[in-house]
Amino acid sequence: MNVSKSHEERIAKMTFASVFPHYLSKIEKKGRTEAELYQVIEWLTGYNEEKQKELIDEKVTFKIFFQNASLNSNAHLIKGVICGYRVEEIENPLTQQVRYLDKLVDELAKGRKMEKIFRVA
Repeated sequence: MNVSKSHEERIAKMTFASVFPHYLSKIEKKGRTEAELYQVIEWLTGYNEEKQKELIDEKVTFKIFFQNASLNSNAHLIKGVICGYRVEEIENPLTQQVRYLDKLVDELAKGRKMEKIFRVA
């Protein structure tokens, strides 16, 4: 994936707090729950619900959010297209991690089973 430096900088400066309500709205419209969203984010980042709420309150940037996360060892298994790009081909690590999160939220909204989202056999 070839993206501009400004695109990568914009993603790095974006706050988790600014995006979380959009994730929540997207999944709730499809009958999924806030608890499931927290579970998906925890699977990817290692942040439990309490920590996620703290990071929202602190308005941390995605750069800080992912810099301090413990990315799941199976995150590399997240594949597919999001926002017109194949997540497995994204070269910038932060941009790829944000798109991993976007992809998981998409899968949740589309009704995918949690076991599949968590890449369990």
